[in-house]
Amino acid sequence: MITDNIPSESYGVLQQNLSDTVFGEAAEQVRNIGYATIDSGYTASELQSISEEFSCTQERYVERYSEIKLRSINELHTIRSPLTHGGLEFLRIALNENLLMMLKKLISGKFILNQQNGVVNPPQENYNQGAWHRDLPYQHFISTTPLAINALFCVDNFTFENGATFVLPASHKLEAFPSDNYVQKNAIQVEAKAGSFILLDCMLFHAGGFNKTHSERRAVNHVYSIPYFKQQINIPMNMKPFSLSDEERDVLGFNYVEPTSIADYLLKQTGEKC
Repeated sequence: MITDNIPSESYGVLQQNLSDTVFGEAAEQVRNIGYATIDSGYTASELQSISEEFSCTQERYVERYSEIKLRSINELHTIRSPLTHGGLEFLRIALNENLLMMLKKLISGKFILNQQNGVVNPPQENYNQGAWHRDLPYQHFISTTPLAINALFCVDNFTFENGATFVLPASHKLEAFPSDNYVQKNAIQVEAKAGSFILLDCMLFHAGGFNKTHSERRAVNHVYSIPYFKQQINIPMNMKPFSLSDEERDVLGFNYVEPTSIADYLLKQTGEKC
């Protein structure tokens, strides 16, 4: 794409957005075309620890839930809710400082971690994320501000060869899925370095690419939503007893667990038993 000699002057403009930081620019890009990438800030050593924890968790997960069973329900290449499996690395990713800063710019008011899943793009094989979808699937409405943000953490480099994610720019502003010809002409792949977050408005249509290499391409996907959406798996109920700050408990959904009764609801509102 040629970017030389882009005009810097304008006329007839009465309003203009201002972005004076990398995070501000990324937030503007997500709002306008539905996606952006940011750096997590992790060191090479920290990324290596994450990679090793991912491999160990994947191995334990497949052993526990059975490769045959997972494959039969098209779940072999997904690790559900890895932050509840005991390791700290997945929890740290979900509470990454740069990521939370971006979420505060994109989602109005409170937000919670709706889900976290390890995602493996297998070599030379189709997988369940390789079809176009939204991360609020089966919905055909649009909103003026994001109701949920997808934060895909790249454990490995995302390249054209290993199936980097395809996106349809600005499709978060369309109610219906575009025509096949439109998709073929407008879809683009997002390359990103290991340690990056690929951020998507959850209503943006996207799909994993085909991995033409001989190695897995791994990622940790997160969906952060306004608290009105139910978590995919109840995270507070399944969390290990880590020491968490008030903000971290808020993000993980501890303050938004469904009341079990009217008395429980009133207790949450007043702090007093009825």
